[in-house]
Amino acid sequence: MKKVVLGLVALSILSFTSCKEDATKKIIENNVVVAAERDANSSKFPVITFDKTEHDFGEIEANTAVETEFNYTNTGDAPLVITDIKSSCGCTVPKDWSREPLAPGTSGKFSVKFNGSGANKITKTITVTANTEKGSEVVKITAFVKPDPNKTIQGQGPLRTN
Repeated sequence: MKKVVLGLVALSILSFTSCKEDATKKIIENNVVVAAERDANSSKFPVITFDKTEHDFGEIEANTAVETEFNYTNTGDAPLVITDIKSSCGCTVPKDWSREPLAPGTSGKFSVKFNGSGANKITKTITVTANTEKGSEVVKITAFVKPDPNKTIQGQGPLRTN
């Protein structure tokens, strides 16, 4: 029985060592070059640079829609892709941005419409989700919304200014 086990062990060792090829012979030089280039590019990110990160509409009438544009440039080393732009509430609507990759050095824009809801000083944030190193960037809009003169205060009727 010992001879049979020893024979099987010897046969196994022989089969494992005889099938072993030199791994360096299997490396394809072109694949090494492609992998090195890929690894070098993986550290390159697009960078989104805005012409402004905050827009102040100033004083506006209640329920009056206002709109502005945010311009941006890809100042990084890789194509910029904006996947989404969302606001902090439904009263602010971002729109009109390109979903196509933006090459380094080129510019784009998107608009933001605010419907004038709220009262007094308001600040709304717009989050731009992109393939930058941070993954998202934030811009803001602000305004002072004047009270609606036609709106009633509980039990007092319309507001009056003298």
